[in-house]
Amino acid sequence: MALQDDLTAVQRCVDDLVRTVGKLEQQVGEGSRGGLAGLDVRRVRTDADHLRESVALLRAAAPGLAGAPAKRPDLVTIPDTPYDSSLWTDSDDEGLGASDRRAP
Repeated sequence: MALQDDLTAVQRCVDDLVRTVGKLEQQVGEGSRGGLAGLDVRRVRTDADHLRESVALLRAAAPGLAGAPAKRPDLVTIPDTPYDSSLWTDSDDEGLGASDRRAP
């Protein structure tokens, strides 16, 4: 089974879970007027929603699903000119501490 098929199967299962939790939420809400069981069902609802979001993120991040090549990050050009020495005035020197101290 291809990656796309697996992700589609997972998406269907999560969608079924969300629908079933919705039905359960209605049944528990009607029977207990939202007491302790209502809080538990809301927790399950939240977890199911997070699962749905996670699968959506996974589908978006999976390579080759949209048919487009994966986007490469933009390159940043670093100039060869020296840095301004004032940037380093309070920094430690190669992990040895301040310039007025000695390594052990």
